[in-house]
Amino acid sequence: MKHGDFTGLAQDYSRYRPDYSRAILRGILGIVGKSVDNMDVVDVGAGTGIWTRMLAGAGVHSVTAVEPNDDMRSQGTMHPDNHGIVWKKGSGEETGLASACADLVSMASSFHWVDFDRGIAEFDRVLRPGGCFVALWNPRFIEVNPLLVEIEAHLATLKGSEIKRVSSGRSEFTNTLTERLEVCGRFTDVIYLESKHVIPIVPERYVGAWRSVNDLRVQLGPDGFMAFLAYVEDRIKGLEIIEATYLTRAWVAMKPV
Repeated sequence: MKHGDFTGLAQDYSRYRPDYSRAILRGILGIVGKSVDNMDVVDVGAGTGIWTRMLAGAGVHSVTAVEPNDDMRSQGTMHPDNHGIVWKKGSGEETGLASACADLVSMASSFHWVDFDRGIAEFDRVLRPGGCFVALWNPRFIEVNPLLVEIEAHLATLKGSEIKRVSSGRSEFTNTLTERLEVCGRFTDVIYLESKHVIPIVPERYVGAWRSVNDLRVQLGPDGFMAFLAYVEDRIKGLEIIEATYLTRAWVAMKPV
């Protein structure tokens, strides 16, 4: 398995990964400055469509999902709550979409995989004047739950200090994102939003979400990853609910009119 390749993990990703904050969704749609039912939205790097379906469920006029990975896109296409989403194969650098076709272009938990300059140029091309680009992530906020901190700390016993567990949504990439969007020359205002939300998770979903994690599989290898899953299952045995807090973080960049 390669870093960043979710082939073979898509079913667990689609079934068990959490939604983003609905408060952030409402905030983003409000910033676009157009009635929701007249808004055309493109979600790039859509994965299995977790964020895409939230956009469609908000009642926007149209949603197009662009995803390069066949396995992830297939899961999105087959989801029963597809809300008329149009799925296309493409990437952040080459969406394959017409120019000026969208009021909002989003990338949810995927912008860090894209070549920044090429991606921004492509989103600028796809956006209508006055439209918005938003990059958002939904990292775990485990600091508020000692059990989750303990489970995370167990990783160090499997691979010591070599293990790297930096969420893309709380990484060096996002630390400098506001400044990079401000100086790229394609946007006027850049607005940052964040919101914590708590999701009660049953054990099956909690373990399933771990199964969908690519970077740990790559770092631990098959045997190490299975040993970690066995530890997780043992540690949560007997629990009915695991309370997980997520921190949705969003950067909204506005294209000039």
